Amino acid sequence: MNEVYEFLKKCGTYYLATAEGDQPRVRPFGTIDIFEGKMYIQTGKVKDVSKQLQANPKAELCAFCDGVWVRIACRLIRDENVKAKEHMLDAYPSLKGRYSAEDDNTEVLYLEDAVATFSSFVDEPKTVRF
Repeated sequence: MNEVYEFLKKCGTYYLATAEGDQPRVRPFGTIDIFEGKMYIQTGKVKDVSKQLQANPKAELCAFCDGVWVRIACRLIRDENVKAKEHMLDAYPSLKGRYSAEDDNTEVLYLEDAVATFSSFVDEPKTVRF
């Protein structure tokens, strides 16, 4: 998990794919955090991505950096733990102008049953499960 986390931090931006009915939806994300042994992302409950994940928690994250990419298939599970939200917002203080750990909008989701595959054009794929 730490290898995946470090790669996503290095990339800065990753792309999150969800489903809305039979329509795939992809958008850039940048928040990634580890709290109490779980990897988290953050969004707002008012956003379409939150509604999509509540209807179907299956998702994929994808990032590319220095000729290597990772695809992470997982389920994203909402966590209402205020401490998890605080930890995320402390890691991304620029979000504190729009989000608060105690508001009813801030949402952190942890990756469950994650399968990360690192690939490149020169090396054999490497799979990490967490």
